[in-house]
Amino acid sequence: MDKSISLVGGIGGIKTTERYYDNWSKKYDSTLNTWNYTVPKKSINLLKKKLIRKPNKILDLACGTGLFGEQLIKNFKNIQITGSDISEKSLIIAKEKKIYKKLYKIDFEKKKNFTTKFELVSMIGAMTYCKNFKKLFSNIDYYLLKNGIFIFSHRIDLWEKQNFDNVLRNIEKKFKIFFISRPHNYLPLNQDFGNKIKIRIVLLKKIK
Repeated sequence: MDKSISLVGGIGGIKTTERYYDNWSKKYDSTLNTWNYTVPKKSINLLKKKLIRKPNKILDLACGTGLFGEQLIKNFKNIQITGSDISEKSLIIAKEKKIYKKLYKIDFEKKKNFTTKFELVSMIGAMTYCKNFKKLFSNIDYYLLKNGIFIFSHRIDLWEKQNFDNVLRNIEKKFKIFFISRPHNYLPLNQDFGNKIKIRIVLLKKIK
């Protein structure tokens, strides 16, 4: 982990981000715990409240070391989770946790031809790195079954800067907004984030 790079301002391009998370991978879980990162737990709680049926086949994009995957396994029994991330060393740690059926090293903006469709696609804590929303949501549409759910978190400061409400309006033909959470603290015990930078958790439902 390069402490000279600010997570608030962004890490950089794909290769820089990949190296950053490779270097951080061994201490990632413990660092996030120190910063009181609870977004995976909050996201699971929302799924448990909002979903009528338990998802069986799940795609965890930008899965990192598997923090959200761990919450999925704890709360939903007999599920099959596929994970992907750009950090190979993070994927090694995720594999050691034995929570994913398969893991792939891939950038979430590049479409992957999986052998199955999914009832749930997640991307928790990674929307910050999206450069092309049109491409991302096209991929999500391709991965999901009809009525499938896409759950993601997004920083409110970036939401406003990117006019993310307009991004959501542009995908109305393929997705409907199922739920948008109130603001939650993101990394409250990180000195750069504190109580200043918050996130929303969003659930979208594929309608076609």
